Amino acid sequence: MQRRQRGISAGLLLLFYEISRVGFQNIPPVTLGTLALNIILFLNPLGPLSEVCISVNESFYRKNWWRLLLSPIHHADDWHLYFNMVSMLWKGIMLERKLGSAWLAYIIAVFSVLIGVVYMALEYALAELLGDPTYKMICAVGFSGVLFALKVLNNHYNPGRFSSVLGMQISNKYACWVELVAIHLVSPGTSFAGHLAGILVGLMYTVGPLKRIMKACAGVFSPSTYPAHQRDHYSQYYDRPGYEYSTRRNYDVYTGGLTEEEQLERAVLNSLNERDFGGATQDNVRRPYGFWFPPEQLSEEEMRRQRLLRFERR
Repeated sequence: MQRRQRGISAGLLLLFYEISRVGFQNIPPVTLGTLALNIILFLNPLGPLSEVCISVNESFYRKNWWRLLLSPIHHADDWHLYFNMVSMLWKGIMLERKLGSAWLAYIIAVFSVLIGVVYMALEYALAELLGDPTYKMICAVGFSGVLFALKVLNNHYNPGRFSSVLGMQISNKYACWVELVAIHLVSPGTSFAGHLAGILVGLMYTVGPLKRIMKACAGVFSPSTYPAHQRDHYSQYYDRPGYEYSTRRNYDVYTGGLTEEEQLERAVLNSLNERDFGGATQDNVRRPYGFWFPPEQLSEEEMRRQRLLRFERR
């Protein structure tokens, strides 16, 4: 297996154009770093494709496990790189906004290795079931397996949407499977097992135990890196469907750093402590937006009395 084209080429130039349209400042760090790593290794590969690709023979039988790390970040040619990285661009922006940078980096690292393992298992099973040892020699490179897994996650976190596959509007629930078949009808030379491995790993995360296992192994991360605690968002929309980006926002100035349950409790308390209809203080100074903290806690009887007085004035 040899790389068909090196250096600055049409696919690479188009990729730079797409990145510039979004703007470097609008691409979150892990997504941008992933793009940069793949581009750098395309221009300066660590070795010939035959030495970085993954297969049952090379990686399992010959114990070249380092290929699990190298195969996803090397590409066969500039168009292979272009299509994979453009897909990574919008998937990464959406997922990094949703999950946070540290968690997305963790996902990409785990998925890259695990997809290689599942890929080898699929090729080994095909070789044994069909009695054809050539499946064990098929060597694959590219980031597309990881992208199929990220697509499963993206569809999971954004349900109810539709994707266009060969001009057909397909529910995101089934889009991965339709796209898996469509790609291999249009481009038979692509790795069916590699793409299928990506879907299976994505399902292991969304409906299987993988997410729980990853959380259990992520004790070195602070709680803020978990998806449920993500507070910074990329919320503006790019001018093409599927792109989503903006500068980072910190909503702690509005929430006071409280959880949703604490915000609700504080809102009820603030409502009971209001002195008039408009939410002004007794000095007729309007409170700032967000959650304020009263200097002292009133008794339950005093709160009830003020609430009754408030209703009598309506």
